[in-house]
Amino acid sequence: MVKKVLIIGGVATGTKAAARIKRKNPEIEVTIIDQGTIISYGACGLPYFISDLVHDQKELFSTPIGIPRDENFFRNVKRVAVYTQTRAEEIDRHNKIVKAVNVVTGEKREFSYDKLVLALGGVPVVPPIEGVNLQNIFQLRKMEDGLAIKQFLMKGGINHAVIVGSGLIGLEMAEAFYEWGIETTVIEMLDWVLPAVLDKDIALILSRYLEEKGIHLFTSEKVLRFEGNESGAVKKVITNKRELPADLVLLGVGVKPNVELAKNAGIVLGETGAIQVNEYLQTSDPDIYAGGDCVENIHRITGKRIYVPLGSTANKHGRIIADHITGGTLPFPGVLGTAICKVLDFNVAKTGLNEQEARKEGFAVETVICPGPDRPHYFPEWKNIIIKLIADRNDGRLLGAQIIGPGDVAKRIEVVVTALSLKASVKEISNFDLAYAPPFSPALDSIITAANVLANKLDGIAKSISSLQVKEKLDRGDDFILLDVRAPVEYEELRIEDPRVKLIPLGKLQTELKNLPLDKEIITFCQISLRGYEAQRMLEAYGFRDVKFMEGGMLAWPYERVGKLWE
Repeated sequence: MVKKVLIIGGVATGTKAAARIKRKNPEIEVTIIDQGTIISYGACGLPYFISDLVHDQKELFSTPIGIPRDENFFRNVKRVAVYTQTRAEEIDRHNKIVKAVNVVTGEKREFSYDKLVLALGGVPVVPPIEGVNLQNIFQLRKMEDGLAIKQFLMKGGINHAVIVGSGLIGLEMAEAFYEWGIETTVIEMLDWVLPAVLDKDIALILSRYLEEKGIHLFTSEKVLRFEGNESGAVKKVITNKRELPADLVLLGVGVKPNVELAKNAGIVLGETGAIQVNEYLQTSDPDIYAGGDCVENIHRITGKRIYVPLGSTANKHGRIIADHITGGTLPFPGVLGTAICKVLDFNVAKTGLNEQEARKEGFAVETVICPGPDRPHYFPEWKNIIIKLIADRNDGRLLGAQIIGPGDVAKRIEVVVTALSLKASVKEISNFDLAYAPPFSPALDSIITAANVLANKLDGIAKSISSLQVKEKLDRGDDFILLDVRAPVEYEELRIEDPRVKLIPLGKLQTELKNLPLDKEIITFCQISLRGYEAQRMLEAYGFRDVKFMEGGMLAWPYERVGKLWE
């Protein structure tokens, strides 16, 4: 019978597990130890605390009515004992004891357990770059990190910030520095931003938007060293292509699982380097559970083990662990790698496999890029979103999605999460009975429209080409017609400048067919390529043999153009 549960780590998994254990079985003695000073805080809110959207750090570790979730709160409200500033140093599995030390006083203490929960979290990756230990080079993982960055910003005199890495934290912090009025540069070693989240065609749209807003992005570029001033503070970032002034540097190159304590105790690590757990979050020792950023998960599409550290997953882990300790049998089904972030006025979301991941897994991949409004065009403050869907051409099963833009991407990505969890096909999504009213969505939601277009591609009706492929054709000097079927006023406001572009509004296309060669390749497009698709179908009906439409139209064109789009 379980009488004592000891939890190491008090942020997400640990506090979630503790609270639920006590709710399910108040007789169990639950203790949390954590080496930090603050527990149960919203680490994902730190960029917004730094930007001052969240004014007071206490908001990140308080209840909705303003009560701090500290030791007293957990003791009095949750009936859980909490020891902060206490670092676990050794797990004695044979005697079921954890040896710990107070990081302030050095006092040593032993905690016994019947069941142990490892909520060790992750640690930021520190790249082996010369000068990385200079002053004013920060990471962002803990509350203390966020406080240090904000206090430094409040001193003033910060003109140049350089962010190394363009992952979720890197781009969220780019927004934070931008809001402080700081000239911000992001350096990414790989070929596009958010490389673990987005495909190139979607990432380039995001990059174009950020560059137009004044954030400098340098991809395919490696930091060689940091140079400091006479006081030991960073003043310059040297890459393989340039030198950049820097009053502040943020390292955002990734997170790795914190596993040393578990490894030293003989707990089995998985192929990802994180702690291996079963569907109940038990480790190789059935009396020791682990969850959150220190463990690996099963991908629900591939069935393979992956490491994707996310706060949402950590909280789910805490619930599963608590249920199993108290006699439950609900397993954790795995993850889809769902992620979402906000960068200035752009929202970015992804779930399931992206195109490169799907191809690597051996799927017969079909994709579509389909922009659309988040609400009817006549409704005030409607905004565009750009949806990319990935499916298996063999059986039509949806594999993943990426959605970006200033509109509501969260609602649409949650629809895809549900579809992926149910292993739905693209055509099944087309008939999802989604809620509709003009303040919330078009009559046919944009996610349904995107599914319909992808279904048309799978059926061979819609024949398309990506903006990346069109750009390659333009750069090669290919002989083809890039047929813009928008209205003249749209063309004047925003256009691709190239002699191969020909403007014929869709309403006049039928009468202008005689001016188009039957045997020449024609690529049609419009603002979002709905009219481009209609033009493709019309031209085919009149005997044109080599016609495609450019997916996404001008909205998804990430290259040089005359006029600005995202204003």
